[in-house]
Amino acid sequence: MCKMKDVNVGIKKLDFTGRRGKMAVYLTDGREIIVPLSFFPDIKRLSLKEREEWMILDDQFFTFGHLSKIYSVKDLMMLS
Repeated sequence: MCKMKDVNVGIKKLDFTGRRGKMAVYLTDGREIIVPLSFFPDIKRLSLKEREEWMILDDQFFTFGHLSKIYSVKDLMMLS
């Protein structure tokens, strides 16, 4: 994969604890984006254990061990 040319921020980590029904995404520039899991039905269907198997790809994409779909930082920015 390669980085998106028009995106200058990356993803540091994902967090599903402490925010019931929501996902927190920590970005490399210090921002935190919190989105309802209802915006990502595939992720919402994962068990809590499966959600902890997230992977960051090229700083700008993320996926999970039990999903074939890859999400991008652009997907998150369009929601915020």
